[in-house]
Amino acid sequence: MHGTSSPVTILGPTTPSQSDVLTPEALQFVIDLTRAFRGRIDALLARRAERRAHFLAGERPDFLEETAELRAADWSVAAIPDDIQDRSVEITGPVDRKMIINALNSGANVFMADFEDATSPTFANLVEGQKNLADAVRGTIGYVDPTSGKSYTLGEHTAVLFVRPRGLHLPEKHMLVDGKPVPGSLFDFGLYFFHNARALVERGKRPYFYLPKLESHLEARLWNDVFLRAQAELDLPPGTLRATVLIETLPAAFEMDEILYELREHSAGLNCGRWDYIFSFIKKLGADPAFILPDRSLVTMDRPFLKAYTDLVVKTCHRRGAHAMGGMAAQIPIKGDEARSRAALDKVRADKLREVHAGHDGTWVAHPGLVPIARQIFDAHMDGPNQIDVKREDVNVQAEDLLRVPDGPRTEAGLRHNIKVGILYIEAWLRGIGCVPLYDLMEDAATAEICRAQVWQWQHHGVSVEGEPLDHARLVRTIDETMEELAKERGAEAFAHGRFEEARELFTTLTTSDELEEFLTLPAYERLLALSSTSAGETEKAPVAA
Repeated sequence: MHGTSSPVTILGPTTPSQSDVLTPEALQFVIDLTRAFRGRIDALLARRAERRAHFLAGERPDFLEETAELRAADWSVAAIPDDIQDRSVEITGPVDRKMIINALNSGANVFMADFEDATSPTFANLVEGQKNLADAVRGTIGYVDPTSGKSYTLGEHTAVLFVRPRGLHLPEKHMLVDGKPVPGSLFDFGLYFFHNARALVERGKRPYFYLPKLESHLEARLWNDVFLRAQAELDLPPGTLRATVLIETLPAAFEMDEILYELREHSAGLNCGRWDYIFSFIKKLGADPAFILPDRSLVTMDRPFLKAYTDLVVKTCHRRGAHAMGGMAAQIPIKGDEARSRAALDKVRADKLREVHAGHDGTWVAHPGLVPIARQIFDAHMDGPNQIDVKREDVNVQAEDLLRVPDGPRTEAGLRHNIKVGILYIEAWLRGIGCVPLYDLMEDAATAEICRAQVWQWQHHGVSVEGEPLDHARLVRTIDETMEELAKERGAEAFAHGRFEEARELFTTLTTSDELEEFLTLPAYERLLALSSTSAGETEKAPVAA
């Protein structure tokens, strides 16, 4: 390692695997990345805020004039590595030990271990998640269920491991470098890469990543520079690692070519992060009453603005020789109710059929039970390991196509469902759980973001919900009534031992504020830190010589 070192401060209760994960060498690696890139991350976040202010003032996103020549030119990303030629089915989930084993054994081509939307960033979750992944890379991971005694181990054939670090906007306040928090993205990426990149290469594999929440090609350029430095630090050649970028913000939809270009030697394509994309659409344009969306259940992928976005992902990726990955099926099998389960699985089939016919090279599922369904559809309708030869030259997307607002009603049932899901998810998140089955869907931070942003949008504009305007008083009353319903649904014991009042307070604040909060996970993180420090008693503050 190079660069001068200074003490790094680790805050938080000690976790079982902390000495294995936060070694002096690993900490120095993260320190170096932080000192090299934290300033650029701060500048890029300031740029995001500036662009958002322009959108709030009435400006609309558009394709960049200054990169028109790049979009018109012929170029390709690096060749696809052999082990990810076929990405027909990808499963995602949090970084807990049992989930990692089940997902790697699920029969999916890829498992994306998620430090972001599916993980509540308690210090224990993050550190133990890193240990779990290190054991998975080495094939030594195992788990015994303390209740049932059932043992879980890896099978002979496992999915290829991808890792999603947190977005650029999220801090890691349990680790301070030079007195300031480390970016959560560099904490997650740096620790995983340091501990596992060489081990993967020695086994004939590669480090693979998913990059969330990017809003511009300049952010992709930052990540490419992070990759170059990280590889150089470990004496690995450029292009060793590969990363797929989620197109899950409205601004990024206008910079797909540019994002691929910035990452071209490290690119593993683009993915349609559909739920965050809908949230971003509300966030960037929601202050304008012309962009009010209908019930969340009606904002489906066949709506023109979403179809244009996904078609453009396929066309852009395939022109550049890259994978165009489809989106998440959030449905889950429903035990004990055959009719509801069949209805849910029929929705999955229809969704995956739409994706494979659109030219996607693979798709996401949230539950191992959906892997066979998605695989069956892609195997039946996709010749070969991918569809990169499907160029979609019929697609001609203009800016207005990406900004077309779907019509539809705003209903009382839709409002109450958003409130329920929003409060229940935040409550679980504050207890350290980032991925929650709710009302037949697997909900994570992205879907919770849609719920609270949509409620904010409706209340902010006082839209008519079944003939009556949704003002502040009506929303607060509806939240109170919904809490009573949740108390009956969940039971007195769950309410007594849960974080429901904190969740209700945060949800109310988020949905009644004058301006839409950028991410619910930012204020929720402050509450998570407060709750964890209270429950842990004294918080450790240990200078570590790195």
